[in-house]
Amino acid sequence: MANTSPQVPITVAYGDGIGPEIMQATLDIIQAAGANLAIEVIEIGEKVYLSGNTAGIAPEAWESLRRTKVFLKAPITTPQGGGFKSLNVTTRKMLGLYANIRPCVSYNPFVATKHPIMDVVIVRENEEDLYAGIEHQQTPEVIQCLKLITRPGSEKIVRYAFEYARQYGRKKVTCFTKDNIMKQTDGLFHKVFDEIGEEYPDLEKEHWIVDIGAAKLADTPENFDVIVMPNLYGDILSDVAAQITGSVGLAGSANIGAEVSMFEAIHGSAPRRAGQNLANPSGLLLGAVQMLVHIGQGDIAEKVHNAWLATLESGVHTYDIFQEGVSKQKVGTKEFAQAVIAHLGKVPAQLKAVSYAKAHETIRVTLKPAVPVKMETVGVDVFLYCDDRNAQKFGERLEKIQNADFHLYMVTNRGVKVYPGGMSETFCTDHWRARFKSDNHVSYQQIINLLQQVHDADFQIIKTENLCRFDGVDVFSAGQGA
Repeated sequence: MANTSPQVPITVAYGDGIGPEIMQATLDIIQAAGANLAIEVIEIGEKVYLSGNTAGIAPEAWESLRRTKVFLKAPITTPQGGGFKSLNVTTRKMLGLYANIRPCVSYNPFVATKHPIMDVVIVRENEEDLYAGIEHQQTPEVIQCLKLITRPGSEKIVRYAFEYARQYGRKKVTCFTKDNIMKQTDGLFHKVFDEIGEEYPDLEKEHWIVDIGAAKLADTPENFDVIVMPNLYGDILSDVAAQITGSVGLAGSANIGAEVSMFEAIHGSAPRRAGQNLANPSGLLLGAVQMLVHIGQGDIAEKVHNAWLATLESGVHTYDIFQEGVSKQKVGTKEFAQAVIAHLGKVPAQLKAVSYAKAHETIRVTLKPAVPVKMETVGVDVFLYCDDRNAQKFGERLEKIQNADFHLYMVTNRGVKVYPGGMSETFCTDHWRARFKSDNHVSYQQIINLLQQVHDADFQIIKTENLCRFDGVDVFSAGQGA
């Protein structure tokens, strides 16, 4: 029976390298399954970069994405050398794609893996953390990268993880952070996880420090279900999780925003394999399955996904997962797509069949209103450049600055207290932090007056950070050894 539902507009980019081949295979499969799509094709990637567009995407392509609000994207090639920006990062930030969703599933025995029982979904924050990309070289020896964790950003991704777990029938949500060290930034992410978790009594909650959590994920992934993480940890561990299922090449990815969403494979463009009818389209196909669920065609997504699983069981495999004694036929990209199409309407006999019956609504998150706080400024960290590595001498010079509003609390080097009472064994660079504190709330004009004195004392100021107190609680880190 013909599909009478209205066509859903989507934007498609065929990409570079193996991209055109796996995109065509993916579109052939989902359209054969009955996906009802109005496709707009845009060009992104290498050709656009080399035409002089350093972002790799033209204005008319942005217009298509903002119009359809759904982007199915093949991998692209970013030219080597400086000046070319990551299109993935640009797209995520410009369109507010805050949630990266990567299901990582083992398909034992049809795909070789050391972890035959694994079904983990990585939910990665996608916009902030160290990926804010704010870096400065401050001295000849020291470069800074700002790690930005926000309450709204944390709340959006954590709430999405819990909503995803509930909608897809998951049992547990785990949070990974490093808040034993980064008590302010990762501490906020963990705090928000605990706060929001209380609203989901039907789900199990747990938190791990990311290092031991990563070790446990690599060793016993079957103990995890949904894992939510800040951007950097999520980027690294989603690839680890995909690889230990047996192949990064089988993993699809969704990038979800409040307005626009993007779906893709997690692997690259593999230009050495381009045009040879070798590439496995499975990663992009499973990304397209996520897209179909997202646009309300979950019945088609279920049909495609189960046909793909049945194809794996049949032993029809591309070269990358072919195993003697397990696989029955080695095929190319086009032939694999044809095999999946031939299995449409079938379900796997050994692998677990999927159902998207409950995933019928787009997950939307609502932020809580901001809570007003009483903010006080109680000091300032003044970062200074000096290539004389004598911490005692440096501190004594600073002590000579007389200011009625502030006292020199400490001097640190790379976060370690070196004055007063530092240790001679501590290695110092040319980058110093002088912490000046006040017994009372101070104005920015008072800070400016202090900075003028520091400048007049022949110190070279790099930057400053105000020391604040929210509702009577200090919201800045201590120095190591302080």
